[in-house]
Amino acid sequence: MPVAPASIDTASAPFRFRPKVPAPRTEPMGLFAFLRAARANPITTWMRAHFEEPVIAAEGFAGRITIVSEPSLIRYLFVENAKNYRKDDLQRRILAPGLGNGLLSAEGEEWRNQRRTIAPSFSARHVTGFADAMNAAGARLARRLARRDGTMIDAVNEMTRVSLDVLERTIFTHGLKRDPDAVGRAITRTLSAIGPIDPLDVFGVPSFVPRIGRLRGRSAGRFFEEVVDELIERRKALIASGEPAPHDLLGLLLTASDPETGNGLTDLEVKANIVTFIAAGHETTANALTWALYLLSQDASVRETVEAEVDGAHRAEGRFALDDLIVTKAVVEETLRLFPPVPFMSRAAIREDRIGRIKIPQGSTVLVAPWVLHRHRRLWDDPDAFVPDRFLPENRARIDRFAYLPFGAGPRVCIGQSFSVQEATLILAHIVRAVRLDLPADHPPVTPLHRLTLRPENGLRLLIQSRL
Repeated sequence: MPVAPASIDTASAPFRFRPKVPAPRTEPMGLFAFLRAARANPITTWMRAHFEEPVIAAEGFAGRITIVSEPSLIRYLFVENAKNYRKDDLQRRILAPGLGNGLLSAEGEEWRNQRRTIAPSFSARHVTGFADAMNAAGARLARRLARRDGTMIDAVNEMTRVSLDVLERTIFTHGLKRDPDAVGRAITRTLSAIGPIDPLDVFGVPSFVPRIGRLRGRSAGRFFEEVVDELIERRKALIASGEPAPHDLLGLLLTASDPETGNGLTDLEVKANIVTFIAAGHETTANALTWALYLLSQDASVRETVEAEVDGAHRAEGRFALDDLIVTKAVVEETLRLFPPVPFMSRAAIREDRIGRIKIPQGSTVLVAPWVLHRHRRLWDDPDAFVPDRFLPENRARIDRFAYLPFGAGPRVCIGQSFSVQEATLILAHIVRAVRLDLPADHPPVTPLHRLTLRPENGLRLLIQSRL
């Protein structure tokens, strides 16, 4: 059953900015052309029909693949019959080399044990408790940007730096003991190396066969792992000494226990999940902020509305409360719609199934692609346009829960989604209150490049105008 597009009032929005993105293909590609495109930038491989049809099933060189963009069927896949589906082997082959066997890549009972153990650390109470740390990081960034009035910044680097600042204040409050910029570069190189889809992974070649592209990120990955090992060892030594330990996510992970079995996480599981939180969590928020700044730089009306909100919401003690940032949060959520952190999610059928009228053979792959879903012609009004009003409280109820999946859904929904949205909203508020950022006229096209996440292919340079 087709779903009516989530429409909004357009009377007050005569201008709508539509970011430049790869146009959907109209003709299918051959095998080698597809592999080249998938390795270079996977979002360039989608066909126009994917953005128009609720379900498309086809036999390909990698077997049967079913692409689902119908919310009721996505609910079935991720919730109602989630036990019949696991992460497919391609995703695991891409994620595991860089992120280990943490929540993103673990499967079966190992994943369930980790999820039960870690989930309390991301309760609403704990996430809300991190707001002060996020405000402090945002205020620090705002002061730094305001002092650079009239100069140009590399927005990707600045957002990477502030997201690492938040992680230092919330995950490992005793600090990295390493140069944060060096850590940020190592994370970026690691994710850039594992992000491209290697044909060897597509065809299921065993992991002991080297992937040439990943060799380039090996030294960065080793450096990143050394940083995490140092963090864990220092904290374990502090806990063993009996001295008071910081109340942060690292401490919560080291002391957490499964409510069903009473078992804690193994050392390898702690390490894998810290790596995941730092790499994936940092990357998600940094990219969301980067894209939000770009979108605001291109829509003067929305930017002025956000400026008015944050100017009125800023509190005497120099912090923001999330409840006061309705429009700012809507900008973050619309940014995550246009540039979702995870452009596609794939599952493998454990047993034969049927999704709607489509037969799903055992072992075949089912894809749900937020990149496609969030721009689907049947689900969204003017889907390629930047319209934060979609996510204002009076409009939000019109959006089907399973038409908007920036963090997935069901049992494997991203455990850090509330943390990430809160962080991005608070930091964006501090930035907008302090400065106005504009794209220079000579900037190359700002288009998304899909690695593990979506980054601006040519970076993002912005001119600073202080508002303080």
